[in-house]
Amino acid sequence: MTAAEILLDELRHARTSRGMSQDDFGRTISYSGTHVSAVETGSRPPTSEYVAAVDRALKTGGLFARLLDRLSDLDAAPLWLREWITFEQQARALRWYEVAWVPGLLQTEPYARAVFGSDGRLGAEEVESRVAARLARQKILSGNDPPQLTAVLDEAVLRRPVGGAAVMREQLFHLARVSQDSRRVRIHVVPSMAGAYAGLDGPFVIATLPGLVDVGYLDNRLQGQVIERTAELGALREQWEATLAEALTWQQSTELILEVAKSWT
Repeated sequence: MTAAEILLDELRHARTSRGMSQDDFGRTISYSGTHVSAVETGSRPPTSEYVAAVDRALKTGGLFARLLDRLSDLDAAPLWLREWITFEQQARALRWYEVAWVPGLLQTEPYARAVFGSDGRLGAEEVESRVAARLARQKILSGNDPPQLTAVLDEAVLRRPVGGAAVMREQLFHLARVSQDSRRVRIHVVPSMAGAYAGLDGPFVIATLPGLVDVGYLDNRLQGQVIERTAELGALREQWEATLAEALTWQQSTELILEVAKSWT
Protein backbone atom coordinates (compact mmCIF):
# COMPACT_ATOMS: atom_id res chain seq x y z
CA MET A 1 0.00 0.00 0.00
CA THR A 2 1.35 3.42 -0.96
CA ALA A 3 1.48 6.38 1.41
CA ALA A 4 -1.37 8.02 -0.52
CA GLU A 5 -3.53 4.91 -0.12
CA ILE A 6 -2.79 4.87 3.60
CA LEU A 7 -4.07 8.45 3.88
CA LEU A 8 -7.30 7.59 2.08
CA ASP A 9 -7.71 4.45 4.16
CA GLU A 10 -7.36 6.50 7.36
CA LEU A 11 -9.90 9.04 6.10
CA ARG A 12 -12.36 6.24 5.42
CA HIS A 13 -11.68 4.73 8.84
CA ALA A 14 -12.25 8.09 10.54
CA ARG A 15 -15.74 8.13 9.00
CA THR A 16 -16.76 4.47 9.35
CA SER A 17 -15.48 4.12 12.92
CA ARG A 18 -18.01 6.78 13.87
CA GLY A 19 -20.82 4.95 12.10
CA MET A 20 -21.33 7.77 9.60
CA SER A 21 -22.44 7.47 6.00
CA GLN A 22 -20.66 9.51 3.34
CA ASP A 23 -23.60 11.92 3.25
CA ASP A 24 -23.57 12.31 7.06
CA PHE A 25 -19.81 12.82 7.06
CA GLY A 26 -20.11 15.35 4.26
CA ARG A 27 -22.61 17.40 6.22
CA THR A 28 -20.29 17.29 9.25
CA ILE A 29 -17.33 18.73 7.31
CA SER A 30 -19.46 20.96 4.99
CA TYR A 31 -18.84 18.91 1.85
CA SER A 32 -21.23 16.86 -0.25
CA GLY A 33 -21.48 13.10 0.15
CA THR A 34 -20.46 12.82 -3.50
CA HIS A 35 -17.28 14.77 -2.76
CA VAL A 36 -16.50 12.49 0.20
CA SER A 37 -17.00 9.43 -2.02
CA ALA A 38 -14.72 10.83 -4.73
CA VAL A 39 -11.94 11.46 -2.20
CA GLU A 40 -12.25 8.05 -0.60
CA THR A 41 -12.11 6.24 -3.97
CA GLY A 42 -9.10 8.27 -5.11
CA SER A 43 -10.81 9.93 -8.08
CA ARG A 44 -10.49 13.34 -6.41
CA PRO A 45 -7.41 14.36 -4.39
CA PRO A 46 -7.84 15.27 -0.71
CA THR A 47 -6.93 18.96 -0.73
CA SER A 48 -5.49 20.86 2.21
CA GLU A 49 -8.89 22.53 2.70
CA TYR A 50 -10.65 19.16 2.78
CA VAL A 51 -8.36 17.55 5.37
CA ALA A 52 -8.39 20.73 7.47
CA ALA A 53 -12.18 20.47 7.59
CA VAL A 54 -11.88 16.84 8.70
CA ASP A 55 -9.35 17.77 11.39
CA ARG A 56 -11.59 20.56 12.70
CA ALA A 57 -14.76 18.47 12.74
CA LEU A 58 -13.13 15.44 14.37
CA LYS A 59 -10.75 17.40 16.60
CA THR A 60 -7.74 15.34 15.51
CA GLY A 61 -5.12 17.95 16.37
CA GLY A 62 -4.15 18.36 12.72
CA LEU A 63 -3.37 14.68 12.07
CA PHE A 64 -4.65 14.56 8.50
CA ALA A 65 -3.05 17.89 7.59
CA ARG A 66 0.33 16.49 8.68
CA LEU A 67 -0.21 13.30 6.67
CA LEU A 68 -1.16 15.31 3.61
CA ASP A 69 1.87 17.55 4.02
CA ARG A 70 4.08 14.52 3.52
CA LEU A 71 2.30 13.89 0.23
CA SER A 72 2.29 17.51 -0.94
CA ASP A 73 4.31 16.75 -4.07
CA LEU A 74 1.62 14.23 -5.10
CA ASP A 75 -1.40 16.31 -4.08
CA ALA A 76 -2.51 17.12 -7.61
CA ALA A 77 -2.26 13.54 -8.86
CA PRO A 78 -5.17 11.08 -8.85
CA LEU A 79 -4.61 7.92 -6.83
CA TRP A 80 -3.96 5.69 -9.84
CA LEU A 81 -1.10 8.01 -10.87
CA ARG A 82 0.35 8.26 -7.37
CA GLU A 83 1.16 4.55 -7.41
CA TRP A 84 3.07 4.97 -10.66
CA ILE A 85 4.91 8.07 -9.39
CA THR A 86 6.20 5.98 -6.48
CA PHE A 87 7.69 3.50 -8.96
CA GLU A 88 9.00 6.36 -11.10
CA GLN A 89 10.88 7.82 -8.14
CA GLN A 90 12.44 4.44 -7.32
CA ALA A 91 13.40 3.57 -10.90
CA ARG A 92 16.99 2.95 -11.96
CA ALA A 93 15.95 3.15 -15.62
CA LEU A 94 12.91 4.35 -17.56
CA ARG A 95 12.00 3.33 -21.10
CA TRP A 96 9.29 5.76 -22.26
CA TYR A 97 7.38 5.88 -25.53
CA GLU A 98 5.03 8.68 -26.55
CA VAL A 99 2.96 9.00 -29.71
CA ALA A 100 1.19 12.33 -29.01
CA TRP A 101 2.91 14.34 -26.26
CA VAL A 102 6.40 15.10 -25.04
CA PRO A 103 7.05 12.80 -22.03
CA GLY A 104 6.01 14.49 -18.79
CA LEU A 105 9.52 14.37 -17.31
CA LEU A 106 10.81 16.34 -20.30
CA GLN A 107 8.08 18.96 -20.67
CA THR A 108 8.78 22.66 -20.25
CA GLU A 109 6.44 24.63 -18.01
CA PRO A 110 4.59 26.39 -20.89
CA TYR A 111 4.18 23.09 -22.74
CA ALA A 112 2.84 21.33 -19.63
CA ARG A 113 0.42 24.21 -19.07
CA ALA A 114 -0.83 23.87 -22.65
CA VAL A 115 -1.29 20.11 -22.20
CA PHE A 116 -3.35 20.43 -19.03
CA GLY A 117 -5.13 23.51 -20.36
CA SER A 118 -6.44 21.45 -23.26
CA ASP A 119 -8.56 19.45 -20.80
CA GLY A 120 -11.79 21.42 -20.56
CA ARG A 121 -12.70 19.66 -17.30
CA LEU A 122 -9.92 21.43 -15.41
CA GLY A 123 -10.25 24.92 -13.98
CA ALA A 124 -7.36 27.40 -14.03
CA GLU A 125 -6.37 26.62 -10.43
CA GLU A 126 -6.26 22.87 -11.01
CA VAL A 127 -4.26 23.35 -14.22
CA GLU A 128 -1.62 25.30 -12.29
CA SER A 129 -1.61 22.69 -9.53
CA ARG A 130 -1.00 19.91 -12.02
CA VAL A 131 1.72 21.87 -13.79
CA ALA A 132 3.50 22.40 -10.47
CA ALA A 133 3.20 18.68 -9.65
CA ARG A 134 4.61 17.72 -13.05
CA LEU A 135 7.59 20.04 -12.66
CA ALA A 136 8.21 18.61 -9.18
CA ARG A 137 8.36 15.09 -10.67
CA GLN A 138 11.11 16.22 -13.03
CA LYS A 139 13.48 16.69 -10.09
CA ILE A 140 14.38 13.01 -10.26
CA LEU A 141 16.39 13.77 -13.42
CA SER A 142 18.57 16.34 -11.67
CA GLY A 143 19.16 14.48 -8.40
CA ASN A 144 22.37 12.89 -7.22
CA ASP A 145 21.52 9.50 -8.69
CA PRO A 146 19.06 10.03 -11.58
CA PRO A 147 17.56 7.15 -13.55
CA GLN A 148 18.68 6.37 -17.08
CA LEU A 149 15.84 7.74 -19.24
CA THR A 150 15.49 6.51 -22.80
CA ALA A 151 12.59 8.22 -24.55
CA VAL A 152 11.20 7.38 -27.98
CA LEU A 153 8.87 9.90 -29.61
CA ASP A 154 6.84 9.71 -32.76
CA GLU A 155 7.83 12.53 -35.14
CA ALA A 156 4.26 13.84 -34.90
CA VAL A 157 5.08 14.94 -31.32
CA LEU A 158 7.61 17.42 -32.73
CA ARG A 159 5.19 18.86 -35.27
CA ARG A 160 1.94 19.11 -33.29
CA PRO A 161 1.42 22.80 -32.28
CA VAL A 162 0.84 22.36 -28.56
CA GLY A 163 0.63 25.85 -27.07
CA GLY A 164 1.69 27.57 -30.30
CA ALA A 165 4.94 28.12 -32.20
CA ALA A 166 6.88 29.85 -29.42
CA VAL A 167 6.05 27.10 -26.91
CA MET A 168 7.02 24.39 -29.40
CA ARG A 169 10.29 26.08 -30.30
CA GLU A 170 11.28 26.35 -26.63
CA GLN A 171 10.17 22.78 -25.94
CA LEU A 172 12.14 21.24 -28.80
CA PHE A 173 15.31 23.18 -28.04
CA HIS A 174 14.91 21.93 -24.47
CA LEU A 175 14.68 18.33 -25.68
CA ALA A 176 17.80 18.71 -27.79
CA ARG A 177 19.72 20.38 -24.97
CA VAL A 178 18.79 17.72 -22.42
CA SER A 179 19.61 14.87 -24.79
CA GLN A 180 23.00 16.40 -25.63
CA ASP A 181 24.02 17.56 -22.16
CA SER A 182 22.85 14.71 -19.94
CA ARG A 183 24.54 11.33 -20.05
CA ARG A 184 21.46 9.87 -18.35
CA VAL A 185 18.91 10.96 -20.99
CA ARG A 186 18.71 9.70 -24.55
CA ILE A 187 15.91 10.76 -26.90
CA HIS A 188 15.09 8.95 -30.13
CA VAL A 189 12.52 9.85 -32.78
CA VAL A 190 10.54 7.49 -35.00
CA PRO A 191 10.36 9.33 -38.37
CA SER A 192 7.06 9.69 -40.17
CA MET A 193 8.48 7.69 -43.08
CA ALA A 194 8.44 4.61 -40.82
CA GLY A 195 4.76 4.18 -41.62
CA ALA A 196 2.82 1.78 -39.39
CA TYR A 197 4.75 0.34 -36.44
CA ALA A 198 4.09 -1.24 -33.04
CA GLY A 199 4.21 1.98 -31.01
CA LEU A 200 1.16 3.45 -32.70
CA ASP A 201 -0.97 1.29 -30.41
CA GLY A 202 -0.36 3.86 -27.65
CA PRO A 203 2.07 5.32 -25.12
CA PHE A 204 3.71 3.27 -22.37
CA VAL A 205 6.57 3.32 -19.87
CA ILE A 206 8.71 0.53 -18.45
CA ALA A 207 10.43 1.29 -15.15
CA THR A 208 13.33 -0.89 -13.99
CA LEU A 209 13.46 -0.86 -10.20
CA PRO A 210 16.31 -1.84 -7.86
CA GLY A 211 16.88 -5.58 -8.18
CA LEU A 212 16.19 -5.35 -11.94
CA VAL A 213 12.44 -5.71 -11.43
CA ASP A 214 10.37 -4.20 -14.23
CA VAL A 215 7.00 -2.47 -13.84
CA GLY A 216 5.00 -1.13 -16.79
CA TYR A 217 2.52 1.70 -17.15
CA LEU A 218 -0.18 2.40 -19.71
CA ASP A 219 -1.66 5.88 -19.72
CA ASN A 220 -4.59 7.83 -21.09
CA ARG A 221 -6.43 11.02 -20.14
CA LEU A 222 -8.93 9.33 -17.81
CA GLN A 223 -7.07 6.42 -16.27
CA GLY A 224 -3.70 4.73 -15.90
CA GLN A 225 -2.79 1.08 -15.47
CA VAL A 226 0.25 -0.32 -13.68
CA ILE A 227 1.48 -3.56 -15.31
CA GLU A 228 3.22 -6.15 -13.13
CA ARG A 229 2.21 -9.55 -14.54
CA THR A 230 5.06 -11.43 -16.21
CA ALA A 231 3.27 -12.14 -19.49
CA GLU A 232 2.04 -8.57 -19.89
CA LEU A 233 5.49 -7.17 -19.12
CA GLY A 234 6.98 -9.51 -21.69
CA ALA A 235 4.59 -8.18 -24.32
CA LEU A 236 5.41 -4.61 -23.34
CA ARG A 237 9.17 -5.27 -23.63
CA GLU A 238 8.61 -6.74 -27.10
CA GLN A 239 6.64 -3.65 -28.08
CA TRP A 240 9.46 -1.44 -26.80
CA GLU A 241 12.10 -3.30 -28.80
CA ALA A 242 9.98 -3.22 -31.95
CA THR A 243 9.34 0.51 -31.51
CA LEU A 244 12.97 1.39 -30.75
CA ALA A 245 14.04 -0.55 -33.86
CA GLU A 246 12.05 1.93 -36.01
CA ALA A 247 13.66 4.99 -34.40
CA LEU A 248 16.54 7.10 -35.66
CA THR A 249 19.86 6.97 -33.86
CA TRP A 250 20.44 9.37 -30.97
CA GLN A 251 22.50 11.72 -33.16
CA GLN A 252 20.03 11.59 -36.07
CA SER A 253 17.16 12.19 -33.66
CA THR A 254 18.87 15.23 -32.12
CA GLU A 255 19.48 16.69 -35.56
CA LEU A 256 15.82 16.19 -36.50
CA ILE A 257 14.63 17.77 -33.25
CA LEU A 258 16.81 20.83 -33.87
CA GLU A 259 15.67 21.06 -37.48
CA VAL A 260 12.00 21.04 -36.50
CA ALA A 261 12.67 23.43 -33.60
CA LYS A 262 14.05 26.02 -36.02
CA SER A 263 10.96 25.67 -38.22
CA TRP A 264 8.69 26.84 -35.37
CA THR A 265 8.73 30.59 -35.97
